[in-house]
Amino acid sequence: MLRRVERLLVDLSVVSVLGLGFLITLSVILRAVFNSGVPDAIVMVRELMVAAVILPLAATTAQRAHIVVEFVSNRLPPRGRDALIVFGTFFGLLALAPLIWAGWREMTHALTSGGYFFGDLNLPKWPGRVIFLIGISFCWIRLALMLVHDLSAMRRGEPLAETGHGPEV
Repeated sequence: MLRRVERLLVDLSVVSVLGLGFLITLSVILRAVFNSGVPDAIVMVRELMVAAVILPLAATTAQRAHIVVEFVSNRLPPRGRDALIVFGTFFGLLALAPLIWAGWREMTHALTSGGYFFGDLNLPKWPGRVIFLIGISFCWIRLALMLVHDLSAMRRGEPLAETGHGPEV
């Protein structure tokens, strides 16, 4: 089930990137040809960037596809590398927790206050806040499942580098 949600989030991220390309291209063409532009294009680009970056985090985490620097860890024995992987996953859980809390506060504030961006279109703030919270929350869930999976693999004596993707859910 989680893999399906992650796939949906990646697909939404792709749509956001396509929307960014269309919006920026349209804005440039309108500026060059008609000396005009798309109203609130900067706000829309900023909000679409949130979706493009945050939504695929859980899928990226499940693939263990984050940027890593291995010059120290490659010199460690396999159990040492596994311990570093588990430590990194645990640290990621701790690092994302305040972001989830702050994202929740921002989202509830935007929803209850009816906040909007000042501009021609008066776009609401809540969609970007909800997207951020969803993306970060699913990344946290994926990290938590990976931590449990990795700890159980370590207890069984299996090397984590060979376990591949995160646990199937």
